[in-house]
Order: sequence, then structure tokens, then C-alpha cells
Amino acid sequence: MPERLKQYSLVLCLFVFLFVIIGNGFHLKPGGAFLAALSGTPLVIYAFKRWSSAAAYRDERDGATPR
Repeated sequence: MPERLKQYSLVLCLFVFLFVIIGNGFHLKPGGAFLAALSGTPLVIYAFKRWSSAAAYRDERDGATPR
């Protein structure tokens, strides 16, 4: 349970971060910033998971211990 709560809180923090950065950076209205953050959050999570699994695979292939 604490691990799942931690994951959800990290996703919520990422969403708020993207909401503020995207909304402020592109001078969007609140609705546009909300939609941008809503669509950007899963993309950032997917990209990070893809990047981290590729790094672990690369380390495994080179004979190093995975991170």
C-alpha cells in the first residue's frame, strides 16, 4: 500500500509540474494547460520507463550489474 501511494503521489506531482510549466511557458489558458498536462504525463512516464529499461538492458549486455 505505501508503495502504491508513493507512485500515485509522484504521478500527481509530475502532473502539477507539467501543468505549471506548460501553462506558464506557452501562456495557455487553464483549460489548455490542463489538457496538455493530462496528455503529457503518461508520455513522460512511458519515455522514462522505456529509457530506464534500455539502460538496464545495455548494462546487462555489457556484463555490468544492472542499476
